[in-house]
Amino acid sequence: MTEADAGFVVFDRVQKSYDGETLVVKDLNLSIGKGEFLTMLGPSGSGKTTCLMMLAGFESATHGEILLDGHPINNIPPHKRGIGMVFQNYALFPHMTVAENLAFPLEVRKIGKSEREAKVKRALEMVQMGAFGGRRPAQLSGGQQQRIALARALVFEPELVLMDEPLGALDKQLREHMQFEITRLAHSLGITTVYVTHDQTEALTMSDRVAVFDDGRIQQLAPPDLLYEAPENSFVAQFIGENNTLEGTVENITDGVAVVRLDDGELIDAKPVNVSKPGERTLVSIRPERVEIDKSRLSPGVHTVHAEVLEFIYMGDIYRTRLRVAGNEDFVIKTRNAPDQRRLRPGEHIEIGWLPEDCRALDA
Repeated sequence: MTEADAGFVVFDRVQKSYDGETLVVKDLNLSIGKGEFLTMLGPSGSGKTTCLMMLAGFESATHGEILLDGHPINNIPPHKRGIGMVFQNYALFPHMTVAENLAFPLEVRKIGKSEREAKVKRALEMVQMGAFGGRRPAQLSGGQQQRIALARALVFEPELVLMDEPLGALDKQLREHMQFEITRLAHSLGITTVYVTHDQTEALTMSDRVAVFDDGRIQQLAPPDLLYEAPENSFVAQFIGENNTLEGTVENITDGVAVVRLDDGELIDAKPVNVSKPGERTLVSIRPERVEIDKSRLSPGVHTVHAEVLEFIYMGDIYRTRLRVAGNEDFVIKTRNAPDQRRLRPGEHIEIGWLPEDCRALDA
């Protein structure tokens, strides 16, 4: 992303209230680069969809300014913003054929018939639906209708496409296939995409960056790998992927390592993220695949923790083991299925550990 592209879409101190009292979106500052695929991720009521609707023009900001390519768009109606939109319910016209559905946004823009036909043909081929132009939406499967909705959003070659939970109605296998299709299309065409979902896997697999929303604010904005590996607070750690947490109190912080005394008295090492001094309460976060059951893989002197095996599940490529650790009976570890990998048995008592940089001491 060049300096010039960095602010293609800008939310500048944007707020939104529906009743004049409660803020649904609180002082949002966000800059989206040209050609970037940005996902707004969060639970229901977190403000993500409201942000998308304000960008589309279907809702107006209570305060602040939204800019598109350097131009304020707060007072520009939706149909004049030149933005493509894909909805969860497809929003196709049932009385029109597929080709007529795609031609409609071109007719609105007063594009001539021969150019319309060429653009419709190209858009249908783009989503591998070239042979379906004469059918009506009711004659298509859910996945085919979603492809047509995507083609309609792209047919007039917008620079910005907004997608609101577009894969929510599809089954798991088709949903995963469409995730890769949408990402491939967006990147190959260089289209700036703002995508709204509550599905963490979808956000991690599709996005250049993810904005995690909660309570009307962005809790963290980062590329998917950083979001997963380095959550900045307890909400993000819990919301993104599977995560283990243990409660405790900071004993001391030395050389970038926090020693935390868990509530059962055991000591562990963690990276201090949202803690700064001894005596602070903390929730330590550790991903299941970062937990080691082989002490030889850990650095000398690293604290280990006693654990009791409660459940061992074979999942094909991995083993998923549930443990009791410091009173937490939902502590999970994931180990790869390999000939040299130890299989654990329910009732077995083991020592587990991790590298301090893989364990984060977060806000309590």
